[in-house]
Amino acid sequence: MKITSDWPLPPLGIRFLLPQFIQTQLAGHPLTEGLFPLAMGYYPAAFGHRMQRQQQDSYLLIYCIDGKGTLMCDDKRYRIRSGDIILLPPKHPHAYKADTKDPWTIYWLHFNGRLADHFYQHIQLSTPTLNIGVQPRVVRIFDGLSELRRSGYQLAEYIQGGHQLQALLSYIALLVRQERPQSGKIINWERLRATMQEHIHGQLNLDELAAIAKLSKYHFTKKFKAHTGQSPIQYFINMKIQRACYLLDSTSQSVKQIASAVGYDDAYYFSRIFKKTIGMAPNDYRHHRR
Repeated sequence: MKITSDWPLPPLGIRFLLPQFIQTQLAGHPLTEGLFPLAMGYYPAAFGHRMQRQQQDSYLLIYCIDGKGTLMCDDKRYRIRSGDIILLPPKHPHAYKADTKDPWTIYWLHFNGRLADHFYQHIQLSTPTLNIGVQPRVVRIFDGLSELRRSGYQLAEYIQGGHQLQALLSYIALLVRQERPQSGKIINWERLRATMQEHIHGQLNLDELAAIAKLSKYHFTKKFKAHTGQSPIQYFINMKIQRACYLLDSTSQSVKQIASAVGYDDAYYFSRIFKKTIGMAPNDYRHHRR
């Protein structure tokens, strides 16, 4: 099945399909077989752009940075606006088109690989589309991938492109977690992180953190772990250890002084926590970094 539309490409537009011999090399190379691009493009103010597929053999990512459009998928109609991503797995019937009055500007990317489904699952979209806002970092990665069209088919360039693609999908997964609507009471994550940062030299307990979020300890811990993958207290400890690493790298303070600076009166206990987190004692870390 045809991978791209026949939409007439304007002077500033980009449409680039990797030749089959490059796709074969990437699918067989140990550094790229996990994830690699197949085709990519940039369609500015894409008046008249439309596409319909009964199925496709690759994953499709579309990022709208301006204007509007429509996606039909799973017998549902989704209105697409600036900041929306669309992510579709293979063999998934769909149709999409630009708005007639305010046509979208989009980046698009087809990709595949052994890890493609793992990244798709990691992003955890409950619907095919979600608004992540217009993110300069995402735009930069798309622009970087688009430069592959100037690579002269050098394999090293495509290896780098494969790793850019991993960075793109990993970052989108993070943005999705930040932007996903929360069920029940919404937690002010920035306030929580700021509070932890303010108490980096001292202590915070679960009761205090839950009170800031105005939730029970049980519901706060459950929401926090779903958002970060860590318990609130472990997250706070990790912030302290990150600060301790910075002080070990950038100052000549003793381990006892650094322990005190991140809220530990007992330097031996601090060293045990540090080693459990980093994998080496503070003095070994300092020596290793130098």
